[in-house]
Amino acid sequence: MCASGDVGAPENLNDVSSGAGRLPTTASQDLVDDLVAANHILFDQGVVDGFGHVSVRHDKLADRFLLARNIAPGLVAADDILEYGLDGEPVTPDGRRLYAERFIHSEIYREYPHVTAVVHSHSHAIVPLSVLKSVPLRAIFHMAGFIGEGAPVFDIRDAAGPGTDLLISNSKLGRALAKCFADSNIVLMRGHGSTVVAPSLRQVVYRAIYAEINARYQLAVMPLGEVNYLTAEEAKSCERSIETHVQRPWDLWKRQAQERRSKQKH
Repeated sequence: MCASGDVGAPENLNDVSSGAGRLPTTASQDLVDDLVAANHILFDQGVVDGFGHVSVRHDKLADRFLLARNIAPGLVAADDILEYGLDGEPVTPDGRRLYAERFIHSEIYREYPHVTAVVHSHSHAIVPLSVLKSVPLRAIFHMAGFIGEGAPVFDIRDAAGPGTDLLISNSKLGRALAKCFADSNIVLMRGHGSTVVAPSLRQVVYRAIYAEINARYQLAVMPLGEVNYLTAEEAKSCERSIETHVQRPWDLWKRQAQERRSKQKH
């Protein structure tokens, strides 16, 4: 089921609501604003496109999380953010369409209390490595130490049977995927993409972006000869060191997203 990989000032992104002016969650406004920003950053950095999603655990209620309604990440505004329970259903249903794969998020939060944020994407360099049986995604440079010596690959066929559409569309499949995170921050999903977890929203955005960059580097260098990957000790040391600085790229990426939206409005 889960194969191990051993081997003027720009506008404020907080102003991107669609105009309803309501906050459909009991979480703090700052958390909602950061989640909106995370969606736009991941779109700008090429991790998500019209598909993919990012969530964050509620900052006051540990058994709830925030996730947008069914909408392209690059269009998410504050009033698109909904509050969900760990059953994967909105706390206050309002008839809007939901992401089919919201159970990725709900079951990870249920299984791992230390996880605060989750990104699911189909980023382009990750997908080829999700179907390559001989070589896992491995940390190739210091910015991607969180990947470690090899990301596990979840094969949904083992949980869903033949004829699956590869989507995590119910709690049973979400639980099967969640088990793969026992010893990993990132899990590839065969023929689908990846899911990344972290103890903060800024960290999970950082990890999702640098997982994709690492995959690009790995695909580029593998045809050239034997690859000298980071050791397990190096990867762990890099993770501890580099990820104390995630605020720096977050500030840059958020500013870039703000500038893009400002140009679109004008």
